[in-house]
Amino acid sequence: MDLKHLRTFVAVAESGTVSGAAERILIGQPALSRQIIELERQLGIALFDRVGRRLHLTGEGERFLEHCRRVLGEVGSLAERAQELRRADRGILRVAASPQMIDNVFANFLHRYGVRFPEVQVRLIESFGDATLMSVERGEVHLGVVVDEAVPSGLNHFEQRPLMANVHIAAHGAGYSLGRGAIEVRDLVRHPLLLLDPRHVQRKTFDAVCRVARVRPNILFEGSSPHSLLSLAEAGHGIAVVPSNVRLHRYDLKAKPLAHESEPLTQPLSIFWDRRRSLPRYAHAFCEMLEKHVRKTFARAGA
Repeated sequence: MDLKHLRTFVAVAESGTVSGAAERILIGQPALSRQIIELERQLGIALFDRVGRRLHLTGEGERFLEHCRRVLGEVGSLAERAQELRRADRGILRVAASPQMIDNVFANFLHRYGVRFPEVQVRLIESFGDATLMSVERGEVHLGVVVDEAVPSGLNHFEQRPLMANVHIAAHGAGYSLGRGAIEVRDLVRHPLLLLDPRHVQRKTFDAVCRVARVRPNILFEGSSPHSLLSLAEAGHGIAVVPSNVRLHRYDLKAKPLAHESEPLTQPLSIFWDRRRSLPRYAHAFCEMLEKHVRKTFARAGA
């Protein structure tokens, strides 16, 4: 048994298919299948149940997956500690974040960070919610920006630095009159709505509030990009429901915060990392500088 077999097993377990795992770790399907068969032979247990084209973990496979993730995490930590000793403030920093964070925050922030750490190459990866946390946990990225509620309860190996309270807002053109102050979700849903698709944690929260309020939203359009929603709203096609870390200065729109029973809909947003891995000094500095930049930027924007 070697680390290659463990990485292959984890890839298959998370992908659910041999083809998906082969594409992810860039090896041929026959070679991947042989590695899984050899690993099961060495362990003397069945790791998967084969159902059609999909593979489902057995009970033993689920327990073995936990051990594999722990081992691979420790191996990744050792490699990163060695790199940290060698490179000081020079190296690569991988950060996963949503498209709106990249567009509205990192586009300007990276210049400021680069002045202080000119020898650090920041690589941004577009990601959402659970996928962001999985990338952090697997060691594919050092840092991930995600709303706090995306982190399952009971996980204590994540550390975080709070960035801002993300507010749900309704952005609309001149054709709508929504009154003063925050708008209640039950009053909003009768209008045609432009929503993020269900992959987004913000959308899941909005749907949950609608269920609690026992209302059904009038959904006109669902999209993956907040800017698609805002463009449609500006053209008068409906009201866009977006997080407040999407700045509206590019659009001729008005914005109102959303509320449920007078309580504003907010979601704390933080930058996370895996405490089991050693972060270089420039990664900790990135978190500290990002927090200050976000608070200053959105305080100035009135968000």
